[in-house]
Amino acid sequence: MARLLSVALTLPILVSTLSGCAMLRTADIFTTEDEVALGLEFDQEISKEVEYLNDPVVQAYITDVTQKLAKVCQRPDIAYQAKVVLDEEINAFAVPGGYLYVNIGLIRAATSESELIGVMGHEIGHVVASHGTKHLTQQYGLAVVVSLITGKDPGLLKEIVGGILAVGGQVALLKNSREDELEADALGVQNLYDAGYDPEGLATFFETLLGESGDPDKFSQVLSTHPATSERIAQARGLIADLPPKSGLQQNSAQFQEIKKRLPPPRAPNKKDGGS
Repeated sequence: MARLLSVALTLPILVSTLSGCAMLRTADIFTTEDEVALGLEFDQEISKEVEYLNDPVVQAYITDVTQKLAKVCQRPDIAYQAKVVLDEEINAFAVPGGYLYVNIGLIRAATSESELIGVMGHEIGHVVASHGTKHLTQQYGLAVVVSLITGKDPGLLKEIVGGILAVGGQVALLKNSREDELEADALGVQNLYDAGYDPEGLATFFETLLGESGDPDKFSQVLSTHPATSERIAQARGLIADLPPKSGLQQNSAQFQEIKKRLPPPRAPNKKDGGS
């Protein structure tokens, strides 16, 4: 984290630069080590607030899928890890440094393995593009993000995590721009294809979400962090059409169906945070 200390020492210069011209790319400011350190701070706080599924078989499956995607993603230098959250909301999210969280509601709602993995590839796309760190820097400023990385502002960290876990996740970390969502979708499509999964799963999952419109509450909560617009479906299908033909792309598996059977019976959403 030596470079981070250097950033802290030169903050006045950087702040002046950022206010006087276009925002520097996050990658020009923070190293991968910095992002991982930031993600660890978030993960430790998130783990205090959520309940994880206590099923080693399901967790091992999600871990295996994550590693398959991680090996071929465009930022393989990060040690990606995913945890299964005991929450019925159809959702997944990622924080900087490669920490992913997959709700059992998402696993249950996915009609095929490629749909579930499509969402996971999308979340890895956000990490690849440093969207979380970028939004935190834009929202709170460089000095504050440095304090979060070094663990010097636990109060703000707790506040941000509370926003992530609240209804809609209305904080800068997850409230990605249209451009960011499209970029994560594009990275997700390529990630699935390279890992040997059918990238069509991402597009069909968006259609699955649109099909949830019969339940307005569930629909609005899902779309708050994963807006399934016709534009995103069209982009995904366009990108898929441009990919070279590749045989054997996996769409489903008996293992995935067995994993779904292992999930606990559905229960009411967590009243504490209302889901995400």
